[in-house]
Amino acid sequence: MFIPVQEPLPADVLYLSKNMGFFSRIFGKDKPKEASSKIKRGVASAGQKAADNEVPDYKVGLNGEFDQSGLAKRVALAFDEDSQLDDIDGLYVAQTSATVVLKGTVPSQDILNKMIKVAKGVDGTDAVDTSQVKVG
Repeated sequence: MFIPVQEPLPADVLYLSKNMGFFSRIFGKDKPKEASSKIKRGVASAGQKAADNEVPDYKVGLNGEFDQSGLAKRVALAFDEDSQLDDIDGLYVAQTSATVVLKGTVPSQDILNKMIKVAKGVDGTDAVDTSQVKVG
């Protein structure tokens, strides 16, 4: 069945494609060109970051800048970088301090286990909360 789409879409509508990666789907924008799931310190401008030792790892953004959601963004990017995880579209990533919070649905326990392993491998992650994830 073909359903015509009004062109162009209104500005307040966010189109979510099944092929859209975690970062784009969750944060509503393309990942920055030089973004990394690894912590980069000392690369942001002085006006954007505090001294390296003043910013906890879970608040370091994609380019070394201070970012309240830095850990969640770096975990989403790490999922995008893994070919087994980049198209899981029913799961969302959030953070509470240094705890990565996964919410939504995953197709299998094996996929969830892989996501936990990847999330734990991101600098700044102390724990991964999966209490809001449904398998199946």
